Amino acid sequence: MSGFLFVVPPLVGHINPAVGVAAQLVVRGHRVAWVCPDAALLRRLAGSEARVYPCAGTVEGERPADLRGAEALKFLWEWFLVPLAEAMAPGVRGAVDDFRPDVVVADQQAFAGALVAERLGLPWATSATTSAEFGGAYDGIPKVAEWLRARLAELRDRIGDPTGTADPRFSPYLTLAFTTPELAGSTDQMTVRHVGPSISERPVADGFPWEWLDPSRERVLVSLGTANADVGGRFLAECVAAVRERAHRVQALVADPGGTLPPATDDKDILILPSLPQLPLLERVDAVVCHAGHNTVCEALWHGVPLVVAPIRDDQPVIAGQVVEAGAGIRVRFGRVTAQRLGEALDTVLYEPGPRTAAARIRTAFRAAGGAPVAATHLEDLAVDSRFRSLNDEVKPPA
Repeated sequence: MSGFLFVVPPLVGHINPAVGVAAQLVVRGHRVAWVCPDAALLRRLAGSEARVYPCAGTVEGERPADLRGAEALKFLWEWFLVPLAEAMAPGVRGAVDDFRPDVVVADQQAFAGALVAERLGLPWATSATTSAEFGGAYDGIPKVAEWLRARLAELRDRIGDPTGTADPRFSPYLTLAFTTPELAGSTDQMTVRHVGPSISERPVADGFPWEWLDPSRERVLVSLGTANADVGGRFLAECVAAVRERAHRVQALVADPGGTLPPATDDKDILILPSLPQLPLLERVDAVVCHAGHNTVCEALWHGVPLVVAPIRDDQPVIAGQVVEAGAGIRVRFGRVTAQRLGEALDTVLYEPGPRTAAARIRTAFRAAGGAPVAATHLEDLAVDSRFRSLNDEVKPPA
């Protein structure tokens, strides 16, 4: 039996993939614990019995709505990721001292997990919930890449091992990539293991009107994720208008957590709710319109559903590019798209064979990769290998 300590940021899209892996490890008899600044969120997603160590955290500051590209990336790092790592580090150290894990599993954006493990000489694995950085996302902007390396070096000096050299975003032991080359492309990172999406059951609130779904019409799920509620009003309104024009053959289910749309009462064409049971709906819809968040994209393609992607910020333009390159969807401009353009994109993914064929191909690759069970096996192997090496170090005669 081994012990695995998962270190995750307080972000749904980063916790969910780890939940399935952790559940597999528990079923196999291993010890599992978590470090997360939001214990209530973690337990809501991982189960009320999850062992969660407390730690401090920070919240992402409100970004200017027009912040894009390199400036948006710098904002994310300066005002969220780096402060989050510094805030979490003491709690991660305390959890390691108490739980005594064999392996630390650090989310790719929870730098404290990797750096504290490195400082203590513990093996650590990366949980990569986005594939944006595998394909050299910053190759064309070397100044940005250098700026990121400098921020990580400063952070290592403060909370990690100043003599360390590993990039905390890519473990030198094991990086679990929740995708496959069929979507993300190949990578030269030697420790990356493509395991495909980690899809696990999630609690579904009672009361969703499943009878609303019309089997005689195509159904479209529209979601901009949980972090974009404040910027999505215009885009969602254009989506609604595009579907209205096709209501004789299309229904839309729209997630509107910010309440930016007027309520729709007894509407047989558009269903607007603050949140939607995304996984079970993906078994019943014919297309997805989204922000190109990695989790939403991979969950849609896991079900063979083609996409219309409208990236907003961070890694989303890279993921949108992967979808288009793979042939599984159409990209539109989030800030300028019209109902006419959205309607044209919807018609393409709903009625032309190319996107659906590509989505089906990726679905096959995702399911063959193994998901959470294979990820758990890789972690078990790392724990065994690490104990073996430690034992050899202990018995090795002095030089």
